[in-house]
This record gives sequence, C-alpha cells and structure tokens, in this order.
Amino acid sequence: MADATVNVDAGVCRFKTVITASMDENMDISFKVKSECPAVRAVCKEIGPVPVFDAIAKPFTENAVYSACAELEHVSCPVPCAMIKAAEAAGELALKKDVSFSFE
Repeated sequence: MADATVNVDAGVCRFKTVITASMDENMDISFKVKSECPAVRAVCKEIGPVPVFDAIAKPFTENAVYSACAELEHVSCPVPCAMIKAAEAAGELALKKDVSFSFE
C-alpha cells in the first residue's frame, strides 16, 4: 500500500502539522506526525497502529483516532480529521483530494 501525507495549517494558532499514514499487510494504519503543536505531539505519541476500518468507519464516539485526540483542548483542531483522511488514502479507500475550510 502507498503512504499518504497530509499537511495541516490549523489556522489562527499557526501550528503546522505533517501527517504520514501507512498501512501494513495486516491492514493496520500507523501514523507519523510532525507538529509544531505540543498538544498534538503528545496525543499522537500515544496512538499506535489502528485497524484501518477502526480509523475510517467507526462513529466519532468509537473511533480510535478521535478517542485519542479527545485530549486536545481545542475542539475545532483539524488534525484528527486530517489523520482520518490520511488513513483513508493510505488504505486506498479514498482518493487523495484536498479538503478545505474557508470563511467568507
């Protein structure tokens, strides 16, 4: 499987994050996260390999990535969503297509 790398610009906090998701032969997703945000670094250190369908198909309240990221104080942090998008692409279960938020 291919790796998927996502660059995150979190907005007003100015913290940049680079997420690389990789899927192994057991269909487990591993994340390598480089972030300027100390909270994101701490949370992501604790996330081990996650079965791909636990990462992309579970509801928010049961999702391994969102559960681990519940420690983040800023609820609108885009990093957890970006991790899910990277997992989908690494598992070849979604196309690598940019997403964005924009204010009018």
